[in-house]
Amino acid sequence: MTDETAACRRAAALRAMVEEVIVETLPALDDPRASTTGVSRLVEAMRYSLTAPGKRLRPTLLLAAAEACGGRPRDFVRFAVGLEMIHAYSLVHDDLPAMDDDDLRRGRPTNHVVFGEAMAILAGDALLTEAFALMLEPVADPARQMEIVAEVCRAAGWRGMVGGQAADLMAEGRDPAEDTLRSIHERKTGALLAVSVRAGARLAGAGDEQVEVLDRFSEHFGLAFQIADDIKDETAPTEVSGKTGGGDREAGKMTYPALYGVERSRELLEQELDLASAALADFGERAAVLEELARSSVAPALEPRSERV
Repeated sequence: MTDETAACRRAAALRAMVEEVIVETLPALDDPRASTTGVSRLVEAMRYSLTAPGKRLRPTLLLAAAEACGGRPRDFVRFAVGLEMIHAYSLVHDDLPAMDDDDLRRGRPTNHVVFGEAMAILAGDALLTEAFALMLEPVADPARQMEIVAEVCRAAGWRGMVGGQAADLMAEGRDPAEDTLRSIHERKTGALLAVSVRAGARLAGAGDEQVEVLDRFSEHFGLAFQIADDIKDETAPTEVSGKTGGGDREAGKMTYPALYGVERSRELLEQELDLASAALADFGERAAVLEELARSSVAPALEPRSERV
């Protein structure tokens, strides 16, 4: 068995841990806790988006980083699912008519299409709140864990993901500019990816040097991931991307293909991916799963056959 195959299998095993806990986290629809009038519909809307098919990239990155730093992934799965809840809530809200106005997500109707705008907003609110309930369950030194949760808050809030989304909205229709584009991507997408890796390392008790190495990996991978997402929106058909293609271009969004074109964007993606891999050199084989997660998550954007005709 090659190292690459071993890393792929280990990544799949970590992802399976996450899936197992996702299913258990919210009550089933026939659970008495969800039977109160109104609450059952809310829980159904939460489950609809949280259990939708996906890569579970952020929680799996956390578990892989924890393992690379000597931790036991199983100890941190519920904390990791909190990150997936934050990601799920952000997608629910991003898809709303007042935001990106998307009808498809991961190949299914978006939350507000199924449950209505009001319930979708509430489902997103509830997922975000529940995320922090999970991340505050004791799993590490209390002082360190509080610091980590604070870092997640900053990465998810106005300094990071939400601020990046606001900047993305404000940039619609403007001429693309490299500095603005990079800043938007670092906050809108990169911040939560980076804090996923950093949280895993710190929960496992990693020292400052290890965390700094993983921060460098995350910086380059986060940008590579968003470039790949821009490319997929521009080139991948709906059956591949799981959402309506070309939406960024139609909305006048600032993207890498809009600034550089698809082929140059692919070159920049490969450069960032190589820099991310190089940053992990000191970890050796311990970082094989992190590298596998990075490369597999952007691979579709590097395939010319996904180009639209």
